[in-house]
Amino acid sequence: MLAFAATGRSANAQSAATSAPFSHTDVVAKARDLASRPFAPPSVVPETLKNLTYDLYRQIRFRKAGAIWGKSPSRFAIELFPPGFLYRHGIDVSVVENGRAFPVRIDDSAFDTPSPAIGAVLADLGKFAGFRLHYPINRPDYKDEFVVFQGASYFRAVSRGQNYGLSARGLAIDVAEPAGEEFPGFTQFWIERASASAGSIVVHALLDSRRIAGAYRFGIYPGATTVMDVDLTLFPREPLAHIGLGALTSMFLFGPVDKTSQADYRPAVHDSLGLAIHTGSGERIWRPLNNPRRLQVSGFIDSNPRGFGLVQRDRRFAHFQDLEARYETRSSGWIIPRGDWGPGQVVLAEIPSDSETNDNIVAYWRPEAGLLPGRTFKAGYRITWPQDTPSTPGIAPVVRSAEGRTFDGKHRQMVIDYGQVSGTPPETIRADVSISPGKLVETVTHPNPETGGIRVVVTFDPVQSEMVEFRVQPRHLGKAVGETWLYRWTPA
Repeated sequence: MLAFAATGRSANAQSAATSAPFSHTDVVAKARDLASRPFAPPSVVPETLKNLTYDLYRQIRFRKAGAIWGKSPSRFAIELFPPGFLYRHGIDVSVVENGRAFPVRIDDSAFDTPSPAIGAVLADLGKFAGFRLHYPINRPDYKDEFVVFQGASYFRAVSRGQNYGLSARGLAIDVAEPAGEEFPGFTQFWIERASASAGSIVVHALLDSRRIAGAYRFGIYPGATTVMDVDLTLFPREPLAHIGLGALTSMFLFGPVDKTSQADYRPAVHDSLGLAIHTGSGERIWRPLNNPRRLQVSGFIDSNPRGFGLVQRDRRFAHFQDLEARYETRSSGWIIPRGDWGPGQVVLAEIPSDSETNDNIVAYWRPEAGLLPGRTFKAGYRITWPQDTPSTPGIAPVVRSAEGRTFDGKHRQMVIDYGQVSGTPPETIRADVSISPGKLVETVTHPNPETGGIRVVVTFDPVQSEMVEFRVQPRHLGKAVGETWLYRWTPA
């Protein structure tokens, strides 16, 4: 079992000899010290764990009876993931009580395992692949899993009534660059014990990688919409021209605007439907996701963005028809920058995929200025896990995007349905449309009684182009009344 805290008694009372004073400044100091020295690759777990098959790894389960704080008055509890299989680098986890950090230790009974030998190796190693937090997010008598930190710098969360979908990352480096991507990892965590009445919890993390080290603080608030406040301090070892803040990773296989050529009983398969951006100037942008034939990277230049994220906007089962995956319940991720993020761009990378098990979508903020050794970089943002993006009064959301053809089959069409704009009669709204390259054949805008808004039908001819960029914006009396719809069309 765990060396402490399973009974709810103070870790300090049982483990004072192994504890040490702790504050977030200690994590910052550790990161600064790491960056001052050459990168030391993390040690690999023993062969017994590294060579586990997928099936054997799945048989290793943390025993819920030993959950940290599970039997204490705190509404939060921690369960641990074993290293092994794909998770070949163990991490350290400590809990913080009364300003002191207590390393988590286990014995060979902490996990149910396929064999006693595996349990013994796990206990001897004393490291983990990650952890998950539990809290009564859906009903008061049961602590649901609602946050997971596992693998590199990945983490994900859900809000009330949701299932896991996309993931976030502490930092992205060189996404889609020819030389390959670098994946920083969280190597050590400190989790502050929440009081019995607390509805939030704080997690600290140390990040390390070949070219950078960093300290992170996560203030986590579970609820109807789960919220995380993220503060990061980075120390580059080398110049970094391409970093990604607020990085989100998701899956898009196909949907109405990018249909599959394979036989599939489901009309759509995706964790996220589109990229949403609230620009620094106040424009609302909706970019439906794509599963392209070749890697595509798009950059949306901006300064001090108000928000961006990958959103699962469609919440109707009928549009997915998957009783197991339940894609209509997947969480979205919305990033709200804090402070001055300056000039840069929201980057969207779309990677070809033929499987719904692959995360093939990445979105993040890339600062215009890179990072330099000797210069500390600090940033903060809030990430929420909502059903949809926050609304802007007077701006109708895009509720559906689809591709088709004219009745005679001669031309292609894009169809965009918008929701209602309060106080603006749909018949008075017109759409500004531009495409490049290709030829715009016709634009028709008319009321859509099913949404209370409008439908915009754009008929176009690609003129043998391999790519066509669209921009559609509903307007009334010269003012935008709907999200700006952007899309990059490529032949199926």
